[in-house]
Amino acid sequence: MQRITNGVRVSVRHVYSHGSVPIHQQVFFSYHITIENLNDFSVQIMRRYWKIVDADGIYREVEGEGIVGQQPIIEPLQKHTYTSGCRLVSGIGKMLGYYTAINLRTNESFQIEVPEFVMVAPFKEN
Repeated sequence: MQRITNGVRVSVRHVYSHGSVPIHQQVFFSYHITIENLNDFSVQIMRRYWKIVDADGIYREVEGEGIVGQQPIIEPLQKHTYTSGCRLVSGIGKMLGYYTAINLRTNESFQIEVPEFVMVAPFKEN
């Protein structure tokens, strides 16, 4: 899935981790994100915000500087890719969020939306 906001495309792909231990409520997913700058100016990713909703009612927010310890600069028509992960108790959940970026030409900040994605562990599928 993907979404374009303010000239930046965010694509998401997620994968169930076979290292999960469902009996101990340890269900892990990794997610791979590609951020592609479609603008004619450079952007820098400064912050991230994630809303993680577990099907058992657990809701948490993750917010902070950069992405996986970096504040990457993405030149026009270039991409930045990274991998991270999350734990779900129930084995079913979703994530959505946004990045706060800076237009390096004007120094104005703007948001880049991340498309909502649903994660379902294989043992939860019919």
